[in-house]
Amino acid sequence: MSAIKTWDAAVLEQARKLGTSTLYEASGISTSSVDPTVRTVWPGASVAGPAYPLECSPGDNLSIHIAMERVPRGSVLVISTGGFVAGYWGEVLTVAAEAAGVAGLVIDGGVRDIAALTARRFPVFTRGISMRGTIKASAPSVGQPVSFTGTPVSAGDLVVADDDGVLIIPATRVEYTLTQGQARADKEARMMEALTKGQSTLELMGLTNWREA
Repeated sequence: MSAIKTWDAAVLEQARKLGTSTLYEASGISTSSVDPTVRTVWPGASVAGPAYPLECSPGDNLSIHIAMERVPRGSVLVISTGGFVAGYWGEVLTVAAEAAGVAGLVIDGGVRDIAALTARRFPVFTRGISMRGTIKASAPSVGQPVSFTGTPVSAGDLVVADDDGVLIIPATRVEYTLTQGQARADKEARMMEALTKGQSTLELMGLTNWREA
């Protein structure tokens, strides 16, 4: 297994706290936001960690089982299935992932055993829920770059996911995005303080001349 980019705990915590919406605006990369139909399984889930991408054939989850022996601890699995919804993932793989130190799952296919995933508080972001099982016959790629709903993902890119969606920040852009994101968050905090004191969003955002347009 080749080494991939890792991020220290402070970076990951900052990314998680800033959240996907702030970081998306800060990144300046329109493709960093994945398809908004990929949503959290249980409300309040959030995760930040280096991506470990893989690809599954439609209705086949062999790549996931292989990944469990290769994935670096702390990674977020990013699984492309071509949008085919089936139960690629459930409670058994969740227990395996926890034992392997996997931080979370992002998949454009589907998952099942939702009650168990929710009870275990394992962060899962998916396009759909399906009781249909999968075969184990092919493994297109494990740990190699993929296109995830049109967003490029390489091992070590930073995945941030929460109730607002899933964001993939290229490894080379993480430092810039976090710096810009923190500045944006600080500015918004000052704006909200001003709003509580009676100023309007029109004033604060320089939109008072809108009537002249």
